[in-house]
Amino acid sequence: MALGDVGKRVKDSVKGVVSGVGDVVEGTADAVRGAVVGTLKGAGDITRAATGAAADAVTGALEAVGDVGESAVSVAKGALVGVIKGVGEVTTVTAGVISDTVRAAIKGTKGVGVEATDAVAGLVEGAITATKDTAVSLEDAAVGVARGAIEGAKDIGVDLVDTATAATGASIKGAQEIGGDAISALRSTAKGLVTGAGDVAGDVAEVTRGAIVGAVQTARDVGISVEEAASAVATGALQAAEEIGSGAVDAVTGVTAETIEGVKAVVKKPFQQGD
Repeated sequence: MALGDVGKRVKDSVKGVVSGVGDVVEGTADAVRGAVVGTLKGAGDITRAATGAAADAVTGALEAVGDVGESAVSVAKGALVGVIKGVGEVTTVTAGVISDTVRAAIKGTKGVGVEATDAVAGLVEGAITATKDTAVSLEDAAVGVARGAIEGAKDIGVDLVDTATAATGASIKGAQEIGGDAISALRSTAKGLVTGAGDVAGDVAEVTRGAIVGAVQTARDVGISVEEAASAVATGALQAAEEIGSGAVDAVTGVTAETIEGVKAVVKKPFQQGD
């Protein structure tokens, strides 16, 4: 996908950021936020323009990574923080805007020297951490970014299991960075992953398995309960599966009956209000 004017401006700005000595996440976020705000303030149909400008901005940031070799995780994280803050200054940021932006950004990693799973990790961390300073809820951010990540990965043939593993691991890290509820973030991330898999006819069972693996491995690394982490993923996955259909429910239930990474994932039902 050819970059538009917003993406080109962001790409040039991010090249300057990563070539300097400042904070890459913060610098990228500022560059993306400014470009998005400037574009949307002059737009007629702001709602429609938001997704296009946001996707172009994140894609431009990731192309800069391919050119200069900076960490895709840091740049992707800053880019999505900038999108959420920028769009939020002009209009309401919805889970749909986040999902569409992330899907387009993942598609944009093809052929530019960026590992899609690194981009996924950064985008998920960015979505979660942005909830600290914006009106976006943790649930909307996590569901939206995870759904878009799976859809974008499917679009370009990236392994969905690896995508799910990267997403849940990053979800924990993002929540911990802002002092948020990592278990709630995991549940919503898993819901988004399975919803996305259902959208694109992906393997719901394998996505659930990958999500549990990422959650358990990262939970061990950071010192939170692996049982609670696995349970949160299983619960969110089953919630999404019930909205997809009986086949998806059977697939997720089959996975949660297994022992994965030495842990048995226990689904907690009935779902709590707001889940």
